[in-house]
Parts: sequence; C-alpha cells; structure tokens
Amino acid sequence: MMSVTTQQIIAGQAAYTKQALRMYDLLVLGASNRMIWKCPSSRILAHFNKHITSNHLDVGVGTGYFLDFCTFPSLSPRVALMDLNPNTIEFASHRIARYKPETYIRNVLEPISIDAQKFDSISTNYLLHCLPGTIASKSIVFDHLKDLMNPGAVLFGSTLLQGDVRRSWPARGLMEFYNSKGIFSNEADDASGLRQELCRRFDSVSLEVIGCAALFSARIPL
Repeated sequence: MMSVTTQQIIAGQAAYTKQALRMYDLLVLGASNRMIWKCPSSRILAHFNKHITSNHLDVGVGTGYFLDFCTFPSLSPRVALMDLNPNTIEFASHRIARYKPETYIRNVLEPISIDAQKFDSISTNYLLHCLPGTIASKSIVFDHLKDLMNPGAVLFGSTLLQGDVRRSWPARGLMEFYNSKGIFSNEADDASGLRQELCRRFDSVSLEVIGCAALFSARIPL
C-alpha cells in the first residue's frame, strides 16, 4: 500500500496530463502568472538567464518553456530533465530536442542516484509548492539535489507562497482550490522559512518576493 506522502506526491504531479500541458503555457505562464500570482513569466525567465550554465539540470520540468526560451552561455549546452511525471519529461524533451537532453524520472523527495557527471546549475521552477509537507520537511529536496552539484554550482528557482506575501482575493481562492485538490501543498509555505532552509545548506543565498512568488538562488561552496 502506498504511503500518504507517496499518494500526495502523485496527486501533485498527476494534473500534468498531456492535454493539460498543451494549455499550460497559456493558462499558467501567461494568464495566472501575470494576473493572479502577479509575477510575470518574463521575470522568471530573467532569473533563469541570470543563473543558467551550460551544464544544467532542470527539476520539475513542466513544459520546458524556460529551457526553450532561455539563453545558454554556449551553443551546445549539456541539458538534463528530471521529473516524476513521464508526460512532462516527454513534452519538454520534444520541445528542446535540439539540445538532446538527458532524462531522469525520479522522486526528488527520495535520495537521487544517476550514472552521470554532476551539474553546474540546477533549476526548480514551480516545484516546491507542489510537494507535500512544510517548507522544513520538503526542503529535503535541497539535500538530494546538492549531491548532484559540482563545487561552486548554483541552485535556483521559483515557488508560490502563502505566508508573509500579499495575495489578492483571486490568488487566495485559486490557491485554496489547488490545495484542496492536492495540486498545491503550500498552505504553510513562507519566504522566511524558505530562506532559512536555503541558508542551512548553501552559501550566497538570494531570495526576492514578487507578488505571490519567491525567486531564489543559492550556491555550493567552492
């Protein structure tokens, strides 16, 4: 029998069906980010471009939108995709096929083992708010991802918060709906807790709140 946590993880990624992924860019990255969460995707893309390297792992890949539109430092980057949902892996892999991405189907709340070289950058965009638990408990993903990072590597990403951010009534309502369906699990997520967990594990931690979103980065010591 599956544990409650396993069931919650499956629920958090099960919404990303092949049909839903076809609408994701328009509804989430377009409408919701700008009008509901008040953090336009252009701000996330700029954050992506600031930290991306040519040896990169994207975790919680969605549609591959940011990998498609970001600017890599070289013309032939090493790009890897990691997600529990094979639908998102397939969708994003097809979208960025020009980079010949490595693909890994993994549960990031469990220790991660891959037979490959480590990475200089790892992104986790809109992943944390889909994972079950509190910020303290779900931040175990940072421990697992650290094992895949080279010295001096950067981990960066974005997540949607509830605590200590200003939310409009539409944002409150949509978050409540997503949490009730198990798509989100961010009722106890706040910026101060996220910063604390990052500072426990990394150097050079940066966190900026834009609307309901936290854009963060942190580095492994050299």
